[in-house]
Amino acid sequence: GRECALPLSFDLDSKSGRTVASSGSQNLSRRKASSSSPSQQQTSGPTRIVYRESRSTSESDFPIWAQNWFIALLFVMALGFFALALFLFITLDSDVVPSSAASASASAASSEGVEVQITYGTVLKLMHEKTKFRLHSHDVPYGSGSGQQSVTGFPNVDDSNSYWIVRPQPGTNAKQGDSIKSGTIIRLQHMRTRKWLHSHLHASPISGNLEVSCFGGENDSDTGDYWRLLIEGSGKTWKQDQKIRLQHIDTGGYLHSHDKKYSRIAGGQQEVCGVREKRADNVWLAAEGVYLPVSESK
Repeated sequence: GRECALPLSFDLDSKSGRTVASSGSQNLSRRKASSSSPSQQQTSGPTRIVYRESRSTSESDFPIWAQNWFIALLFVMALGFFALALFLFITLDSDVVPSSAASASASAASSEGVEVQITYGTVLKLMHEKTKFRLHSHDVPYGSGSGQQSVTGFPNVDDSNSYWIVRPQPGTNAKQGDSIKSGTIIRLQHMRTRKWLHSHLHASPISGNLEVSCFGGENDSDTGDYWRLLIEGSGKTWKQDQKIRLQHIDTGGYLHSHDKKYSRIAGGQQEVCGVREKRADNVWLAAEGVYLPVSESK
């Protein structure tokens, strides 16, 4: 232990036995053992009590990182969460085309009087000409028929599950940026789930026509995904404002929709199916989208 000087001293009154504080100008100091007798100590003045303290380990003896380890841990955790959130934001949103930006891309070209051509690689929404609903799909299977991923007509414009990528038929020389002529076989890939617009002989849930579904995957496609582009009118090359029909190769059915709506899982969305006759209800238009420029042929 070490003697510690204190600013206040305590005097022991020899007569009353009480300890009293004395305010001397000098601090307490170390005292050596005295050789004088007890009688001499009593006559020399009041007895002083010197307080001694043992030196304990102070926080200042530890390094700064040990004193603030908890704060440092919280800081590292916060940095980790921020990095994870940034990573998820970049990766998860990379495939989503903001509808406002996509609409602006299409409307800007239209406002300038430029004819917007649809090319392979274009990401677009198909609007049903009569009801104005958009061709839509989501990761919800049919409860009947094939049980494959359902396809519906969606009432709102602002929905990322209504985007489709225009792809060529496999085995052709068509490439991204090529224009598409009437009569060409194309495929439509759902952007969010990467499955293909598909049809077969299963009955559709509401009307009992040909079921239209989403099926397959990025490298899993068959003739059930093939649709022939038929332009209405005199145009020969697919443009944004042209009315079109899509005829399924395997079944001969035209991509069709009507005002018959689902009431439960896809409440408010209308049925999309295939019918073998040309009707006013199987006409579509290219609406919102990101339209790629036509590639220059060499």
